[in-house]
Amino acid sequence: MATRAPTSGTATGDSECGDPIDVVIDKLLALRGQRPGKLCDTLTEAEIKMVCHRARDLMLGQPMLLELSAPIKIVGDTHGQFYDLLRIFEYGGFPPEANYLFLGDYVDRGKQSIEVAVCVLAYKIKYPENFFCIRGNHECASINRIYGFYDECKRRFSIKLWKTFTDVFNCLPAAAIVDDKVFCVHGGLSPELTSVDQIARIVRPTDIPDTGMLCDLIWSDPEKDINGWAENDRGVSFTFGEDVVKQFLRKHDFDLVVRAHQVVEDGYEFF
Repeated sequence: MATRAPTSGTATGDSECGDPIDVVIDKLLALRGQRPGKLCDTLTEAEIKMVCHRARDLMLGQPMLLELSAPIKIVGDTHGQFYDLLRIFEYGGFPPEANYLFLGDYVDRGKQSIEVAVCVLAYKIKYPENFFCIRGNHECASINRIYGFYDECKRRFSIKLWKTFTDVFNCLPAAAIVDDKVFCVHGGLSPELTSVDQIARIVRPTDIPDTGMLCDLIWSDPEKDINGWAENDRGVSFTFGEDVVKQFLRKHDFDLVVRAHQVVEDGYEFF
């Protein structure tokens, strides 16, 4: 459950307490006010691996289907845009001032995937009951091998570091439910999803398969002009109509499905 942290805490933590996670967060937040695009060149590969190993263990200790409580701020794709991530925190409050749920796609496309991924994972470690992150389709080796993250890791650190990130990504949760009423996922629904307990039973670590329920949760898209299910132009998973969403909400007594995975003109829109 997401719970409020004591108000006496600070967003950066206290690096004097001896936890190296605080040092990592402080290094990342030192880029506030810098020219967008400036890299965090003080982060070491050893520090990043430490974050990955601790985050992996933490993820495996929490459910594949998160059950969270409001108030919580829900954030879509960040795609390596670290200065946009900082602006989100400046607007919404740096952890633990606010609870957060990130819906995946931390890497690829943007030029600072390492900073984004490390920041999200470090805050997850620092505030495990206030900060949550689920998996997007780019948290997958076969995708981020192509769309930029692999090249960034190889250029700035090593291929081995990319493999270390892959081990973490294979342990990320797949979905979250807020206050028993809001179903949150990166992609969308699945024709194979008949009970949310199916999500909770998925065994980790796992890659994202080419077909099936986990693939659909991470890859599928809503489509306004159809009923039921149809082929997806992405070549992966399905699209689903408004009728599918209404049936899903009614069956599970949810009020809303919140998802990411697509760009929209105003940053958000309703089906």
